[in-house]
Amino acid sequence: MTISDWPTRERPRERLLADGPAALSDAELLAIYLRVGLPGKSAVDLARDLLSRFNGQLGALAEASLDELTSVPGIGLAKAAQLKASFELARRALSQAWTTRDALAAPGQVRDWLRLRLAARPQEVFIALWLDTHNRLIKAEELFVGTLTRAAIYPREVVKSALGHNAAAVILAHNHPTGIIEPSTSDRLLTDDLKKALALVDVQLLDHFIVAGDAPPLSFAERGLL
Repeated sequence: MTISDWPTRERPRERLLADGPAALSDAELLAIYLRVGLPGKSAVDLARDLLSRFNGQLGALAEASLDELTSVPGIGLAKAAQLKASFELARRALSQAWTTRDALAAPGQVRDWLRLRLAARPQEVFIALWLDTHNRLIKAEELFVGTLTRAAIYPREVVKSALGHNAAAVILAHNHPTGIIEPSTSDRLLTDDLKKALALVDVQLLDHFIVAGDAPPLSFAERGLL
């Protein structure tokens, strides 16, 4: 049975129009995007297959390569490219607001962007959000990429990048692919070292986030660790 054979009130697109997108499941939202399924399989079934391939994690789906996406039967290069484009638009939409207003005024958006960018990465990644004197985003920069358990961070390179962007402040973030959200001793020591190094060039470290799995990103500032 195709979606067109379903009762009108149960079809994803009609439900979205009647109740809004928040009322739909991840699979239903994806089904609207995919539009069609396969012979004997509705668009919702195809969306469920796609989600299942990535353990139901939208973050993993967002970070998937074209090869990984097209490994799902029914997802060709065109659909895979559209998915990659849609997730990139979501990232840009979340970060665009920071270019016109104080990033600290929208902490939820910062957390959402970081989860979308980092939660599903299989290796540790270290990111800097460089800000101007009004805490508006200058650039989101991926500085270091490491292994499953660590990334080598060089304070000198962080300072060099800060000067290159003429930044007044920064929000740092990295992920824990192991899924452990708590900061390690090395995380705390590194944060202290970076704070001191950046202070020498008048760049304020506003926060350092750790992203791990589906948990809300941990804020060093909120924990009193800065």
